[in-house]
This record gives sequence, C-alpha cells and structure tokens, in this order.
Amino acid sequence: MDAHDPTPAPPPASPPPAAPPQRPAASPRRPGPAPVQLDTPGPPDTAALRDTALPDPVLRDPALPATVLRDPALKLPEPAPPGAAPAPPGAAWAARSAYRMVTGLARACHPLPTAAVTLFATALAAAAGQDLAGVLPVAAAVLAGQLSVGWCNDAVDARRDRAAHRRDKPVVSGVVSEGAVRAASLAALALCVPLSLACGAAAGAVHLLAVAAAWAYDLGVKGTALSWLPYAVGFAALPAFVVLGVPGGPAPPWWLPAAGALLGVGAHLGNALPDIAADRATGVHGWPQRLGPRRTRLLTPLPLVLASAVIAAGSPDALGAAGLTVAALTAAAGTAYGRHRPRVPFMAAIAVAGLDVAMLVWRGAALF
Repeated sequence: MDAHDPTPAPPPASPPPAAPPQRPAASPRRPGPAPVQLDTPGPPDTAALRDTALPDPVLRDPALPATVLRDPALKLPEPAPPGAAPAPPGAAWAARSAYRMVTGLARACHPLPTAAVTLFATALAAAAGQDLAGVLPVAAAVLAGQLSVGWCNDAVDARRDRAAHRRDKPVVSGVVSEGAVRAASLAALALCVPLSLACGAAAGAVHLLAVAAAWAYDLGVKGTALSWLPYAVGFAALPAFVVLGVPGGPAPPWWLPAAGALLGVGAHLGNALPDIAADRATGVHGWPQRLGPRRTRLLTPLPLVLASAVIAAGSPDALGAAGLTVAALTAAAGTAYGRHRPRVPFMAAIAVAGLDVAMLVWRGAALF
C-alpha cells in the first residue's frame, strides 16, 4: 500500500479463540458378568449365574424360581414334581426332632436291662404253660413297667449325670430333654397298671409291687445301704407274677421267688460296679458304693451262683447240676475279667440269668 494513500489501514487480525480443553479419554471398563434376572420367566444365563458371586443366603433360599433350582451347576435342591403338594414349613425340622426324641428315649430306657427282663418274663410265661393269648399280656406289662423304671431313673439322675459329665446319657448330651423322659416314664407307668391287671388281680398286684419297688429304688433307696432290697423284691415278684397269671395255677413253688431274689441282688451288684466312682462323686452311697469296686466285683458272682443252686435244688437232676456248674464258671469268668472291664460282671450276670431262664423253660412242668 502506498504511504501517501489516504485510506486508513485495517486493524490487525485477532488470534483465533483457543479450543476448550479436551478431557482425557476414559480407560475402557472391564465388562462385568451379565446381570441375572432371577424373577424372569425365561431361563437364566447359566454361565453368568456361575460367575456371579451370589451370597450364601440367596443360594440357600428355597423360594428361588424353579428355573434357577433346575440348574445342576448350582447343586441346589430339586423342585417338587409338578402337581405335588408343597411340604409344609418346618416339616423336615419336625421330622428330625421327632427322630431325635425317639432315639433319645430308646437310649434313656436302659435298653439292655429292659430287654433282658422282658425276655426273661416272656420265656418264663411260656414255660409255665401260657398260650400266646396269655404270654402277650405278660410281655406287654413287663415291658411297660421296665420302660417306666428306666426313664424314671434317667429323669431323677439327670442332675447328677450332668455333674459327672455323663455324655453317654441322652439327657446330658441333649438328645432328649429331661421333661420328655419324665413324661414318658409317667405314661409308661400309667399303661403298666391296666396291662398288669389284665393278667389277673393277684398276678397284677404282685407285678405292680415289683414296679413300685423299682421306682422306690430310683427315687431314693439307691443311695442307702438297703439299695439291694428293691432288686430282691422286684426279681422275686417277677416270676411269681408269671406263675400266678396262669389260669387255675397253684401258688409258685418256694424256690422260684428265692432264686429270683438272689438273681436280683447279683444284678444290682453287677450293674452298679462300673459307676461306683462316679456315683460316689455325686453323692450316691448305696450298698455297692459302700463296699467299693474290689469287694463288689468279688461279691457279685455269689448270689448268682446261689440262685442257680436254688433252681437246681427245686428239681434235682443232671440238668440242674450241669446248669449250676456252667453258672459258676460264667460268674467266675465275669469276676476275673471285671478287673479291667467293669461292665463284664454285669454282662456275666445277664448270662447267668439267661442260663437260669433256660433251665426253667426246660423244666416248665416243675413250676407246679
């Protein structure tokens, strides 16, 4: 442009506006598992469901839709088949509780002595000439009485058993409650009365005397020096009850209740032997606890062998002599092995009692 040109020069151009600052590009996010729609009617994505960390309560929730429950990868319970009635809430828990109670009561009834005494009375009734219609009431009455005695024993001894940490006792281990055992004992006792009287008035009265003696033992006599007496009365009354229940039968012979009483004393000694130390620690001071383990172990065979001798004397023959010999050897073996295994003398007592029952069955006619 000429310097003498009168036209004014244009103003200088302004710089272009600055561009707005660009945000840094976000780093790509790692894709997560696809969401699982648990409430949709269609089947879920099984692979995504396995990769999703569902909380344990959700996995255990029985209310999950059937489409989820059918996925084998989750190892959840299978749904009920179509048309099946849904199980009521708590049915499985109630079934488990009932099973625990039944097994606990079975263990609390002292099953071995209960079964042994019941079989003893049943076999003796058959030997005395009772038919099936007469044997069944005898077995039912004796079983009910023994159940009541066993349950009463565990209910009364629950406090002492807890103090001694007797985890083998169902009440102590929590398998069954003390109240349930007490209720069962009363129910069995109530059932025992009509069952006993169904065998005859005299026979029923004698059997109820035996059950009353056993209850007296549980309720306090076991802690006295006369703890042997309820056993003697109960085992003496038991065979008398069987014989008196025979229609038109005479009174029991003298040697039958005498042998039963001696068997009872031996059973008491053998039964108490394994628990003498624990009984002393919890304040039980019956006759075996006063004698101590060693003297009790040595004394246990004596009444058992005497019982066999009385049975043999009731009807002298070669069978009685042989039975007496076997009984003596069995009792002696129980005493010898009882030094290291305290339950062996009681098992020997049961064996000798079984031998005596066999002798009575063989000579059933001699009962009259």
